[in-house]
Amino acid sequence: MRKIKAAIVGTGFIGPAHLEALRRIPNVEVKALCEVNIELAKEKATLLGIPQAYTFEEMLKDEEIDVVHICTPNFLHFSQSKAALLAGKHLVCEKPLATKIEEAEELVALAKEKGLVNAVHFNLRYYPMVRQMKTMRESGELGDIYSIMGSYLQDWLFLQTDYNWRLEPDKSGDSRAIADIGSHLLDLTEYVTGLKITEVMADFSTVHKTRLKPLKAIETYSGKMLNAADYEEVAINTEDHATVMLRFDNGNKGSVTVSQVNAGRKNRLNIEIAGSKSNFEWCSEKPNEMWIGKREVANQQLMKDPALFTPEAAGLISFPGGHNEGFPDTSKQLFKEVYAAVLDGKQPDQPTFPTFEDGLRELLICERIIESHKKQAWVKI
Repeated sequence: MRKIKAAIVGTGFIGPAHLEALRRIPNVEVKALCEVNIELAKEKATLLGIPQAYTFEEMLKDEEIDVVHICTPNFLHFSQSKAALLAGKHLVCEKPLATKIEEAEELVALAKEKGLVNAVHFNLRYYPMVRQMKTMRESGELGDIYSIMGSYLQDWLFLQTDYNWRLEPDKSGDSRAIADIGSHLLDLTEYVTGLKITEVMADFSTVHKTRLKPLKAIETYSGKMLNAADYEEVAINTEDHATVMLRFDNGNKGSVTVSQVNAGRKNRLNIEIAGSKSNFEWCSEKPNEMWIGKREVANQQLMKDPALFTPEAAGLISFPGGHNEGFPDTSKQLFKEVYAAVLDGKQPDQPTFPTFEDGLRELLICERIIESHKKQAWVKI
């Protein structure tokens, strides 16, 4: 099988996660790494065992590179994705696809014009239990959907001294908690249920009106070991917490709560879907089990086991029942589908993976949620 060569742009938290997943796919070689300058690129390439260090512009000139993974801060996604597409590279972009709807629309059109494989890293779709919920719903085991309740809770910005580039709108956009983790929850909600969100009513809260910004670089999710003199106080204008009521195209309702200031919640996405036949509940902190609620018979607890899953969900499982799989496996399974398309040389007519169009969809929903909060009113999608 032909070896597909890839480059990773950006080495914060998520870039190395892409790298690890790609190294678990047999016909993929991560040839190059890009950073903000060549000195940092060389340092990170040595640390991560990647053969070639490049600036972004030099990497695009390398004709051996088939696929580019954009893992940089949000404000760079549009310009770097556009440049990669114009250079003829297949593309995997972190979410959000862009910080403006018009930019995302341009990328969707350009990727279609070029016929290149394009994907957005909505990797949480690739927990086997998520695919199992989707296929069970498609087969009628959930019934008509009555309501949906979701939450995505973290605590990595709990303290006033917690700081990251995502707190700065010029780098991350006008929304933080909703755009950062809420987009995963909203994408997963539409993906599993097959419903479309038609209207939103949002209310945001900024718990820390000011934060203490470190005067020296600190990596995402790292421990903070600084003294008082190592900080400056800065104003915060994006949300720590958000609650959004939802209306769906089947006429029924739902709600989601997103927070990055819930102590003890490290990375907890929870979704509960109430249907006319069953109730499905799944939590990302217990990814290998799913609760199935019943009214007239005993409730059920389904554990991850390919022998018990639908063929579509079993296809995302690499190990037998009882052998847990988690967050790193989601990226591997997504990339396997993306790179199968790269091997064919074009975007599939009906992609199984999240595409730039899905990235545009989530950006549109997030923009309407921001608008709703500002207006304190229902806003149509």
